Amino acid sequence: MKQTRSQFKRFSVSNLLIILIISSAYLFLSYFLVGFKMEQLVLIAIFCMLYFASPVSRKFILGFSIFIVYWIVFDYMKAFPNYRFNTVHIGDLYQFEKHLFGIKYGNTILTPNEFWLQNQKSFLDAVTGFFYLCWVPVPLLFAGYLFFKNREEFLKFSLTFLWVNILGFIIYYIYPAAPPWYIQHFGDIFYAHTPGSDAGLQRFDNMFHAKIFQSLYAQSSNVFAAMPSLHSAYPVIVLYYGLRNKLGKINIVFAIIMAGIWFSAVYNSHHYVLDIFAGLSCAIIAIVSFNWLVKNIKWINSALKTYIKVLE
Repeated sequence: MKQTRSQFKRFSVSNLLIILIISSAYLFLSYFLVGFKMEQLVLIAIFCMLYFASPVSRKFILGFSIFIVYWIVFDYMKAFPNYRFNTVHIGDLYQFEKHLFGIKYGNTILTPNEFWLQNQKSFLDAVTGFFYLCWVPVPLLFAGYLFFKNREEFLKFSLTFLWVNILGFIIYYIYPAAPPWYIQHFGDIFYAHTPGSDAGLQRFDNMFHAKIFQSLYAQSSNVFAAMPSLHSAYPVIVLYYGLRNKLGKINIVFAIIMAGIWFSAVYNSHHYVLDIFAGLSCAIIAIVSFNWLVKNIKWINSALKTYIKVLE
């Protein structure tokens, strides 16, 4: 009888109604901001399936809703391009990169991106492509591990991940910046509706006869969002929480992935070295500020404890 009542509770009218309202609002808002896409229905279907499947899967999807919020906010950035709010930095950023990190090559000075563009290696094309594929799967897999290992650490990691993205998005609008591949293709002339590009990662796609990066960057929310490199920030957060949870040798793997992503970003002309440092700084600020907020702001600490109880 208890199991039957539990099953009924999972499928209660109030639960169904709340999810129906939230799903409808999401589809309605998405339609007017970015247009209807099939993946929106897929997202709703996955959420509903996990929410009603079992108590554990419900807690799982409620926890991972933090990552869903990140994805939705990122997707909605298409409706509000940052170049409408501030001047896009192209040539000045390029010159500053060359000034700080320029490499003397023959009779000229090259940025690190330009140096590697002229010194491509098939081995590096393959390795950097595999590293760059880690930027989302590794944080998500790590979050999954923490969910089953330590719900409190899972929640703190997830919220730190969301917080670093919010900080990064704010900077994108304050300081719109073109990636290195942009100036390689278009010079320092601004073109508002430039589509995303897989740049040097196209060599990885060609090598394996795939269109992985081409498909990913075709859906780019904003080309002029290179500073800071959030690709570079994510593995820093993973490594921090790995060290914090004393994961031993796995942290060496996290450190290698972090360094690999950083190098890949520069090698494939997706980010300047400056972007990498900005991403690192953003991650450090997010970690320090999140820990401070949880420790010193009572209502945040209280909300965190309430959320943890929901997941336990």
